[in-house]
Amino acid sequence: MICYRLHCATGHEFEGWFPSGEAFDRQRDAALVTCPVCGVTEIAKSLMAPAVAKTVETPPLPAVEQIRQALRRLRKEVEAQCDNVGTRFAEEALKRHDAGLEGDRQSARGIYGTMSDTERERLEDEGVDFTPVPWIDLTEN
Repeated sequence: MICYRLHCATGHEFEGWFPSGEAFDRQRDAALVTCPVCGVTEIAKSLMAPAVAKTVETPPLPAVEQIRQALRRLRKEVEAQCDNVGTRFAEEALKRHDAGLEGDRQSARGIYGTMSDTERERLEDEGVDFTPVPWIDLTEN
């Protein structure tokens, strides 16, 4: 498809889409192309700048293995610095959040575990700060 900038004999400008340049010529010659403003069939192409696609150089993506290694390091760090509360994550996170609002100080260690989508929505609604982390199997190649 080609988009042409067109004008009629009375000076109105508009665009028209055509399957090809030849299709435009045939339709114009058969008086099938009309000005949408005044209905005149004397139509010509207007001068227009060509649309030239720019090539944008994208930075190379890190190799998959580099990403896996980074995720393995992240997992080891989380396991070393935080307590695994398993499926009680949402419950524990909410307790810590509520205790923090009341001024109580909990353990300096963080927690990690799993939660359902419903529990995630509840924590978000309650304003509990948490960060989902992609969890890679340490034995994965």
